Amino acid sequence: MIVSWDWLKEYVSLDMPLEDLTHRLTMSGLNLEGVEPVGNDTAIDLEVTSNRPDCLGHIGVAREIAVLYGKELKIPSAAIAEIPQPTADVTSVEIECAELCPRYFARVIQGVKVGPSPDWLVSRLASLGIASINNVVDITNYVLMECGQPLHAFDFDKLAGGRILVRQARPGEKIVAIDQREYPLSQEMCIIADAENPVAIGGVMGGLETEISDRTANVLIETAEFRPLSIRNTARKLNLHSDSSYRFERGVDAAQLDWASRRCCELIQQIAGGELLKEPVIAGDRKLREAEPITLRFAQVPRILGIDVPADESKEILSNLGLQVQNTASDDSADFVPPSWRLRDLKREIDLIEEVARIYGYEKIPDNVEVPLQLSRRTHSDRVASRVREVLPASGFYEAITLSFVNRETFELFHPEKDMEPLTVDHSSRRNENMLRQSLIPSLMQSRRENERHGTFDAELFELGRVYLSAEPGSQAAEPAMLGIVGGRSFADLKGVVETLAHSVNSEAEVTVSPVAVSEFVEGRGAEVFLNGQSWGLIGEIDRAVSDRIDLRDAVVAAELRVSVLEEQANLLPQYRDIAKYPAIARDLNFVFGETVTWHQVDEVVRESAGPLLDDIRFAGQYRGKQIPAGKKSYVVTLQYRSPDRTLTNEEVDGVQSAVIAACEKKLDATLR
Repeated sequence: MIVSWDWLKEYVSLDMPLEDLTHRLTMSGLNLEGVEPVGNDTAIDLEVTSNRPDCLGHIGVAREIAVLYGKELKIPSAAIAEIPQPTADVTSVEIECAELCPRYFARVIQGVKVGPSPDWLVSRLASLGIASINNVVDITNYVLMECGQPLHAFDFDKLAGGRILVRQARPGEKIVAIDQREYPLSQEMCIIADAENPVAIGGVMGGLETEISDRTANVLIETAEFRPLSIRNTARKLNLHSDSSYRFERGVDAAQLDWASRRCCELIQQIAGGELLKEPVIAGDRKLREAEPITLRFAQVPRILGIDVPADESKEILSNLGLQVQNTASDDSADFVPPSWRLRDLKREIDLIEEVARIYGYEKIPDNVEVPLQLSRRTHSDRVASRVREVLPASGFYEAITLSFVNRETFELFHPEKDMEPLTVDHSSRRNENMLRQSLIPSLMQSRRENERHGTFDAELFELGRVYLSAEPGSQAAEPAMLGIVGGRSFADLKGVVETLAHSVNSEAEVTVSPVAVSEFVEGRGAEVFLNGQSWGLIGEIDRAVSDRIDLRDAVVAAELRVSVLEEQANLLPQYRDIAKYPAIARDLNFVFGETVTWHQVDEVVRESAGPLLDDIRFAGQYRGKQIPAGKKSYVVTLQYRSPDRTLTNEEVDGVQSAVIAACEKKLDATLR
């Protein structure tokens, strides 16, 4: 934001050196970008952060100066002279899209004489780098730079039907803007139209057909409020940015619409003459949003800042900034109601403390002041994530970080939720990769392919990140945290890694799998993973037809697991277990089962029948083929027995083995080979 030194003097006394002023403004949050002489004036370039749209005009900057130096702020009265004829007799305003434009003011001045602007007005605009066009247009620019409220002047006689309609653009509509370029309009854009055609892109730029010219006699002055997101999307889609769109994107002071309209009409009458019709036509919501009081506990000021700021001084600072003080009966706290121009950034107690600090002076806080600190503690989620980052690298995987945006080709590599449409963004910087991922697997497969291209084969990768399933704000189900794993090992190996991860966060965790049909997995080689009976995610071998799409050299096995399930089942308290003192005895059993029998069933039956002497059970192998009847399979089961208080005898182990064999034969229809 460029402000003029001479222009600022109209609102506040500037009896301080320029260097001192710019230093104080910088320390209060309006960082100095540069100072440049312009004729007999000085242009001061200030950086205005996005949360301070109230400082995008000279009055807003002057208000800051007045508070910093304890000076009086002088705001023009915007006094107007109206004729008896009401504005509503000659025009009307209708808003069809209140969600994009909640309120609109229209005033009409008749008999205006358009011509060159006076020298003082030309000089004022020139100090900001704005070229003079004609007196009416210059006045709208002047008021914009004065108070930060954009305005637009229409040649009233060129408005078909003499009316204003605020609506969304219709399919196929176009407009030639005042920059003499034609812009295609889309249905989500807010446009200003007359009875027939669009005459302005709402909040961005006016149309060429209704611009003010030397032949203009009657002028309609527009002041309005537009939703910031609508203006931002429109300006970016059209690649059309203006001083108006810059301010509307950050939000304007709705309570200032009438003042800005009157101020513009006042200057037009003074410079270009004309008669102002009585009372503006106002469309939309006339009720302004009421500010919620914010409670400030005065003891919090020294606690946060580390220095003592008297309560009375805190009150005075906030009052000078325009906040209304309420409930002052208590010495410990008070309520403050933000002014209309600060509704967007003053919402919490900490915001008020920041205001006190920047006006009181950051330089008054000593370098060695003791600020009470409390050690932070890692959250449960952080601890689980840390455990994941210990186990997987120890298992040979490297952590990857990929973008949340993917292109259609990458998205299609792996998305089990076939009926769920992806979320997309419409922005020039994301024209190719504009889809939000629903899975981590595709990006990890692409990363594996990039490693192959650079000579690093069989990259084993994992990623902790969010996927995006819906646009519902704040919903964990809409943006779940996931763990994606991609590698070149076997299904059984990866399942073992997943089991190791589960046991690392809960020594009693039970991981089971159930066959699942996912088109991206090799048929019969994909499964749903359960952690303690709760659905955890998917694991499987990626079908060669999928990996061939991105020219992956080697076969890929992948798993995608919900982090929330891992967190829910995690018990990170270390569990004590005695070190075994006596040797173990291992025995193998080779069973023939029906094809429908799963390893999980075998594991359950063996553990139940073996009793307390069973120390471990492991899957040693699987076989189908010769000597095995059709529809059957062979499992080799390795059992390990151990006693905590003695060395087991062969007779004891044989007895348990017999019980295991009998149970498998009875419950699983097993045959011992």
